[in-house]
Amino acid sequence: MAVAKRGGGAGGGAAAAGQEDESTTLASAIGNGEDLGTLIRAAFEIGRPEALLQQLKGFVKSKEGEIEELCRVHYEEFIRAVDELRNVLVDAEELKKRLADDNAQMQEVGRSLLSCLEELIQWHATRANVAAAVEALLHCSGAVEACSRVNSHVERDELYPALKAVDCVERDYLQQRKMPATALASALEQHIPRFRGYVEKKVSAEFSDWLVDIRGVARDIGQLSMGAASSARQREEEMRGRQRQAEEQSRWGGGGGGGGGGDQELQSSCYVLLVDASGEEEEEAEVAKRLQLTPVYRAHYIHECLGLGAHFRAYYLDNRRLQLQSDLHLPPGPFLECHQSLFAQMAGFFIVEERVARTAGGLVDALAVESLWDTAVTRMASLVEEQLMRMPGANHILLVVDNASLLAATLRSYGYNVAPLLEALDRCRERYHELLLAERRASVHDVLANDKFEQMLLRKEYEYGMHVTAFGLQASDATPAFPYVAPFSASVPNLCRIVRSFTDDSVSFLSHAGGATDYYDAVRQYTDRLLSTSVAEALLRLVRSPTLGMSQAMQLAANLTVLERACDFFAAHIARSCGVPPRLAAPLQSRAVLRSSQAAAQERMLELVNSKIDDFMLLTAHIDWTPDDAPDHGNAYLNEVLIYLETLTPSAQAILPPHAFDRWIRGVLTHVSDCIVATFVSDDVRRFNVHSVMGVDADLRVLESFAHERFVSTPQLQGLGGGADLKSCLAEARQLVNLLLSNQPDLFLNPVIRERSYPALDFKKVMVVAEKYKDLPDRLFRGVVGGSKPVSKRKAFETLVKRLKEFV
Repeated sequence: MAVAKRGGGAGGGAAAAGQEDESTTLASAIGNGEDLGTLIRAAFEIGRPEALLQQLKGFVKSKEGEIEELCRVHYEEFIRAVDELRNVLVDAEELKKRLADDNAQMQEVGRSLLSCLEELIQWHATRANVAAAVEALLHCSGAVEACSRVNSHVERDELYPALKAVDCVERDYLQQRKMPATALASALEQHIPRFRGYVEKKVSAEFSDWLVDIRGVARDIGQLSMGAASSARQREEEMRGRQRQAEEQSRWGGGGGGGGGGDQELQSSCYVLLVDASGEEEEEAEVAKRLQLTPVYRAHYIHECLGLGAHFRAYYLDNRRLQLQSDLHLPPGPFLECHQSLFAQMAGFFIVEERVARTAGGLVDALAVESLWDTAVTRMASLVEEQLMRMPGANHILLVVDNASLLAATLRSYGYNVAPLLEALDRCRERYHELLLAERRASVHDVLANDKFEQMLLRKEYEYGMHVTAFGLQASDATPAFPYVAPFSASVPNLCRIVRSFTDDSVSFLSHAGGATDYYDAVRQYTDRLLSTSVAEALLRLVRSPTLGMSQAMQLAANLTVLERACDFFAAHIARSCGVPPRLAAPLQSRAVLRSSQAAAQERMLELVNSKIDDFMLLTAHIDWTPDDAPDHGNAYLNEVLIYLETLTPSAQAILPPHAFDRWIRGVLTHVSDCIVATFVSDDVRRFNVHSVMGVDADLRVLESFAHERFVSTPQLQGLGGGADLKSCLAEARQLVNLLLSNQPDLFLNPVIRERSYPALDFKKVMVVAEKYKDLPDRLFRGVVGGSKPVSKRKAFETLVKRLKEFV
């Protein structure tokens, strides 16, 4: 028990010590003014709020004790303080009374001043209100004036300044909250968007009207520009012609005169350049006059101000693209009738686009215009090529190509790439020349069909110039006396005109299509084709015609000779037309074809003459080949042959050139000689005697006289045919007759004598003829061979035949 008590006492002491510590902590916290919420919350959390309350009560009691102790120690001081406080209260009451009196006096004095102060304050407030009202009126007046300016701009259709004025109103009055009048501000806020919408609609309507009107204007501008390009091309061709003429003059004229001509040509070229520059300025001025882009500029700038620039640019391109597609759509009807309008529309369209891209401040860029042009040129190239391939006439193709080349030249001057269009035109080259050749072939046929193949009679000098010198057909530079009979018929100058027009049309096509500058070889090849396949073949068909007469054949041969000479004119004309100096002109290959046709005509003429002579030689059937007496005159066939030759030869000599006449007359005489020999060789002549040979000898003498006279009277023939006399063409017949009349025909076997006297005779023919020889009666003729004993001439010929058979 004692132990327990001691233990209990020890536990109680510990508890008391713990409470004392807690009381000390609580007192310290209260003394320091700390928050007791933490201690209170902790007491409730541990479930001991009574202990805390007990500690608080203990703290209060301890403080009350301290207060009582303090009061006991300072009791006298408290008493004195109370007394002094009472005295102070008395003094305070007196002071309060005096203050009340002073306040009443001050209130009485300041009442009038307060009234004045209130009036002053009221006046200051009024002044501030008036100043605010004036300021508000100024702002409202500025806004109203700005709105009035907007209305004035609208009335004068000055939309861009009006829009800028509206922007100023919005920026200066609405956005900066300087508008005290809420009603006016509200009205402006409502009407400004509407005004902008009105402006946007108005410029859009104007732009839509411009889109409608610009199609007609663009067509007019395109026609104007293409006309200017045509004039420029014509001036350029004239300048090149003058330059070529000056070059030729300087080349052939020489001396000081050539230098003066060069200076004059230089002045002329400078004048042409000045005219070109003036023409370009006039064209530019006329285009600017007709092309009004103000609606476009205004619509673009206003849309930019409205923040709709991208939308308007897209809208512009879409509408122009649709217009381009519509313009590229062909209207119903022939392409020939609508192509000029199409080309003018295209030229005007892209002239407008170039101007818009250059001056509209970024409305369209170069890439957009190039895209439109690529679409258009691809479509146009395909369309033009397709239509040209369908056209039935070369003139139609040339007209379209000419206008298409003007379109290309016009748009090339504005920087567009026109190569695809020119390439499409160049691809139609063969088609055009096929049609052109067909047309000229038909013209050649008509000309030849209407030709009477009679020599042209030219009565006046201008006719000579129009039909002869215009194509270089004159034989000399001297002007003949009139009336003048030309060696050719009317078809020759007509054919020359056909060839020249073909060359001109070919040059026109090739110079415009493809954009190439070196087309000389192509023109020359096509001209060669015309001369070879159309002119020469047509004439050759006439030459080979079975109904061809001798006069026609002769005239055809003469015409072909003149046409061959005209090839020099054609070559020079092609060179001049292609800008090539005539001295560098290459000869036409068709000249050889014409020369061969000429040879064929001469052969045909010779065939016809020989055929007629063959008919006359049929009269030899009536000859008595074994007469008893020598004939007193020539045979009948010779009279017909001689009359025919004397009638025909002067015409042939007048028409044919010397070399052709020489070839012809020699051929005729050779054929007569061959016919005479063939008559002796033929089976129709079974026997002949010396008297019939004498008749043939007389015939030959007449023919030789005719040939010699013709040779002597024609100096041109003396330098041809190796200088041999025409009677040499009768050599075979003459040598055969001489052999038959010879008293020693066996001397023919002597090589030296044969080479000297009988070189033209053939062994077989001599053998055949010699076998037919019939001797005269012995009383009339005797021959001696190898001795003094006379033998008949028949025996000599039998010996000759026997020896010839050994050679053969």
